[in-house]
Amino acid sequence: MNLDTAKIFCDLVELKNFSRTAELHGVSQSAISQQLAQLELAHSTQFINRKKRPLELTESGQVFYRGCKDLLERHDRLNYELAALAKTKCRINLASIFSIGMHTLQPYIRKFMKIYPDVNLSIEYLDAKEIYTRLLKGSVDIGVVALPKQDRNVRVYSFENEPLVLVCSPEHSFAPLEEIDIHQLQGEKFIAFSQGVPTRHHIDSILKRHGVSAQIIMEFDNIETIKRAIEIKSGVGILPLPSVHTEVSSGTLTVAELSNERLFRPTGIIIQKGHPLNKAGQYLLELMQNEAGTEL
Repeated sequence: MNLDTAKIFCDLVELKNFSRTAELHGVSQSAISQQLAQLELAHSTQFINRKKRPLELTESGQVFYRGCKDLLERHDRLNYELAALAKTKCRINLASIFSIGMHTLQPYIRKFMKIYPDVNLSIEYLDAKEIYTRLLKGSVDIGVVALPKQDRNVRVYSFENEPLVLVCSPEHSFAPLEEIDIHQLQGEKFIAFSQGVPTRHHIDSILKRHGVSAQIIMEFDNIETIKRAIEIKSGVGILPLPSVHTEVSSGTLTVAELSNERLFRPTGIIIQKGHPLNKAGQYLLELMQNEAGTEL
């Protein structure tokens, strides 16, 4: 699914009409129906009850609609902020993995923009491997990743330690709990990060350390899709707390602390050695280090 598909789905929900949605987007009604069918097939669930007029969302459709609206609103807001800086001369290229960039990093970006409103701060959301590649090529000035790795060409600074919490749907038996023993996850249906994602290895090592074998039924390479799967009661997951604040506030997800130990996901700021930052970039780096400003 891309943002255009998300926009079409939201318009279909709001217009409650296939033909009007097709006309709005300049495509055939059949094309709209096919896109909806592909979405439902990809997620193995039905989003719209086609037997009712006007169209009516299923429970899964309501969850998916809220997620699409949230993504579109964030995308529009980000484009607006970047467009406002498009004509300035001073430029900083920052790349972050999506989960940190859209949640933990945002307060720092807002504060930076108040101090340096004329700086063109370009922000990209990439996977960690691509961030390291572009950083070493010089096309990224500052990178923000989870579980930063040591590299002789990269300088690593600690950023925020994001608390890890158990996440489940409000209908799950764990939902009323504020705290849970990690051993209660034994055999539980679990939504995990894909193999190769550093956070997956980190969470796997935590479960292994406690002798817990969760039943992994789905694997995704990004937090947003994991959250959507948990919302439709596919299973539970362990995620960074900042990434679920919106859903917890709106009541679509609940969280519980793991009582066995204080669990967190370390995050880091990476800079290429020998690649000096301009004054604004140095300020942004120092601002982001306020929580734990030490070089690793």
